[in-house]
Amino acid sequence: MAGDSSALQEAIGYQFKDESLLEKALTHTSSVSERSLSNERLEFFGDAVLDLIICEFIYNSYPDYSEGELTKIKGLVVSRKVCSKISQPLKLNEYIKVGKGAEKFGSLSGSIAAGVLEALIAAVYLDSGLEQTEELVLRLFKPHIIEAAESQHQGNYKSLLQQYFQKKHGEAPVYEIVDEQGPEHHKCFQAEALWDKKSLGKGWGMNKKEAEQKAAHNALDNLRLLEEDSQPEGHENDENKDEDTSNSLKQVQNR
Repeated sequence: MAGDSSALQEAIGYQFKDESLLEKALTHTSSVSERSLSNERLEFFGDAVLDLIICEFIYNSYPDYSEGELTKIKGLVVSRKVCSKISQPLKLNEYIKVGKGAEKFGSLSGSIAAGVLEALIAAVYLDSGLEQTEELVLRLFKPHIIEAAESQHQGNYKSLLQQYFQKKHGEAPVYEIVDEQGPEHHKCFQAEALWDKKSLGKGWGMNKKEAEQKAAHNALDNLRLLEEDSQPEGHENDENKDEDTSNSLKQVQNR
């Protein structure tokens, strides 16, 4: 091992009961004669543990995000790029045990460090179980989760509106379909965003989901929570807005 493992344990905020697990997590396959002595199996296991913790966290933290948006967040966070980035301030490369060949050809890269981080996660899980591992993972990954989630805000006005009201009032708005027009095969829907039975905004869409997004967009616009240059195409304000909506919003803002 290139460095003192106690310094690494201090850096990650976790003290191993069984330090042989830590040593194995830091052992790259290039440094051993048998693959079974390396961290490959731990890396495999750690990848699954990391998936579980991240998926559970984003599922619970972003209830209004669609399956596709959650998948994108997970893909951005559970990646070699992010794992490599996280490993840098931990100086993980200084503790990895690699063979001379890997050192000679400069293979001690971010990819190796990312794999070691996953192995380290598995080692913590085997040493102490899920709760301790979850604390470690979220401490390391949470800033990247938030960044990835914010990147999905573009176009997800329902989520933005929900987070605003949850923070300010402790309760999310609700949506109702208040009108529909057109033939059965080509209907348009009008949704209304409501909070405390007061109208926040209305919007039309080709389906109910799109209508709710438009309603949320207009609600955010009414609340002056949208920047002009941050509005994605296809979500322009509906031309006609009820005066009652604006009046209701003033009441909401004054609460």
